[in-house]
Amino acid sequence: MDDKQKIREMYEWLLDRYGEPGEPFEINGVDYVIETILSQNTNDVNRDKAYRNLVDKYGHDYEAIENADINELIDTIRIAGLGPTKAERIQGALEIIREDTGGEYSIEFLEDKSVEDAKAWLTDIPGIGPKTASVILCFHFRMPTFPVDTHVHRLCKRYGLVPENASRKKTHEIMEEKVPDDIKYPFHRLLIEHGRAECTARKDNCECELCERYG
Repeated sequence: MDDKQKIREMYEWLLDRYGEPGEPFEINGVDYVIETILSQNTNDVNRDKAYRNLVDKYGHDYEAIENADINELIDTIRIAGLGPTKAERIQGALEIIREDTGGEYSIEFLEDKSVEDAKAWLTDIPGIGPKTASVILCFHFRMPTFPVDTHVHRLCKRYGLVPENASRKKTHEIMEEKVPDDIKYPFHRLLIEHGRAECTARKDNCECELCERYG
């Protein structure tokens, strides 16, 4: 069995167990950039609180966020951690977006680019790496790209889809090639759900069915 077939089988098992994952919550593309920066090195709860604090303070006035007093912005998003770094990255990203669009705060032009070109543009923004770029392209534009977070990285190694010593970057590169385009989004979501619910990092000798079959 090759890995593409193996992935299809795993996907069908996960789909049967957890059901079809819901569609991503639709927000503005620039908000996706901000949210993904806020999400780095924190949990979803604190990311969402920081994002709500930002919206409560500035609304969706990206010019106001870009030009906000840096200490005020740090304090607004503090709950997400790494406030100084994230505040600087958010303002820097907004500046790049504005300059590259001739004054607009929009990334919708990426829809007309190839996955490779769109990812290259996003990863040129300081603080946006391959995983963050993939999240934006996969969730907002539904482009065929496969984000690799902590759970996905761990399970891909556990199930023998990538070498045990593969870095997250290498896992991303391998899985982009192996996962069929039509299931990239749901397979990503289902792996995360399984990694949180059953096949957790605490289980060195996990006995879930996927570990029994492929571990």
